[in-house]
Amino acid sequence: MAKPYQNAVSICVILSIIALFGILMGGFYHAPLITIILLLPTVIYEVYRTEGDTTKWASWALLGLFIAEFILIVLNINYDLAAFLQRSEGYVAGYTVPMGDVKLVGPALMAVLSIILFIRTGGVYTKWLAIIIFVSSFAVVYSLDASIFERYLKLAVDQILNNVNF
Repeated sequence: MAKPYQNAVSICVILSIIALFGILMGGFYHAPLITIILLLPTVIYEVYRTEGDTTKWASWALLGLFIAEFILIVLNINYDLAAFLQRSEGYVAGYTVPMGDVKLVGPALMAVLSIILFIRTGGVYTKWLAIIIFVSSFAVVYSLDASIFERYLKLAVDQILNNVNF
């Protein structure tokens, strides 16, 4: 059954403003925690709005990743996944995800899940939320390590262009 949508536009506008503020403040101060914290309402609303099996799974996985990323940033946990897995890239649902510091992999996976949500959902509000999460994920990468941001952005654009029909 479709979720009510009479307030969805207002909610999505407010969430967009909150996320944009988080992106700007997190980027300005190089503080990914600001971006993450202000993204939480969007992730929660995404979990609420999704209904299909694939999108429900993706939104709950997104929330789990969000919580893990929050913990990694708060506790300042650094761990090189590339060295541990002995590979520089991995694949999630057919999307390339660069490996490296575990704190950088989380936002990359969140971006992949937001792409899955955008492609698989039919709801305009769920797509809107997926775009907010996608952009915010890259803002987190930028505030964590601006040098790797360009590589992630190129991979994301390539993945989108390969999966979206114009």
